[in-house]
Amino acid sequence: MTHEALPDLTTYDAVLFDLDGVLTPTAEVHMHAWQVMFDELFAQWNIAPSYTEKDYFTYLDGKKRYDGVASLLRSRDVEIPWGDPSDPPSADTVCGVGNRKNAVFEKVLREDGIEPYPGSVGLLDLLQAAGVPIAVVSSSKNADEVLTVAGLRERFPVVMDGVVAERENLPSKPAPDVFVEAARMVGVDPARSVAVEDAHSGVQSAAAGGFGLVVGVDRGAGADELYASGADIVVDDLAEFL
Repeated sequence: MTHEALPDLTTYDAVLFDLDGVLTPTAEVHMHAWQVMFDELFAQWNIAPSYTEKDYFTYLDGKKRYDGVASLLRSRDVEIPWGDPSDPPSADTVCGVGNRKNAVFEKVLREDGIEPYPGSVGLLDLLQAAGVPIAVVSSSKNADEVLTVAGLRERFPVVMDGVVAERENLPSKPAPDVFVEAARMVGVDPARSVAVEDAHSGVQSAAAGGFGLVVGVDRGAGADELYASGADIVVDDLAEFL
C-alpha cells in the first residue's frame, strides 16, 4: 500500500498499540536474555551442544516462557520437574529456569536500556497532538518496565498487559478479550478504533474484537501472513503514517 493510500489515524476514536515489535524492539532484549541465561545454565549442568540463536527461533519464539524452557531442554534430552510459577529463579524446575530468564531480562533491560522505534514515537507524537487517546495492549508481564525504560510510560494512561490479563482471568491473544477490555478501559468503541500489531496472534485478536482498522507492522512476520490473519493494511514501519 502506498503512503498516499494510508488512512488518517487521527480520525479514529483511539489507537491501541502492541508493545514488543510495534513500539520497541524488545525481542532483541529477550533473545539476549535467553542467550545469557542458557549459556550459564548449560555450563553449570554440562549440557551440550551449546545454545544458539537457532534454538531461540525453534524452541522459544512465540511460546509462553515455561513452555519454551521445557521445549528447549527436551531438545537436549533434559527433563526436570515443571515446578510452580512461584518457584525462585534458583529452583531447578521448568518454572524456576523460566523465572531465571525473566530476572536476566530485567537486568539486561536495566543495563542496556531500550530505544523505541523512531517511527512509532513520531506517530505517538502525532496522535497525542491531535488529542487521540492511545493505549498499550501487550501479553508481556514486563510491559510496564519496558515502557518505563524506553521513556514511554507516561504517555499511556491505559496499559493492558500480562499482569492485568492474569488478574482479570482474560485469555491471551489470539482471543479478542485483551483488546476489547483495553478499549473499554479507554472508553471507546472498538469499531471506531485502531489496533496496531506485529504478530499473527495479535492481529487475529484485534480482528476478532471488531476493531474498525487493524494495522499490521511487518517486522518479519510477513505481510501476506499478517493480511491472512486479519490485518486491513500492513506497513513496514509506523513512520509511513507521518
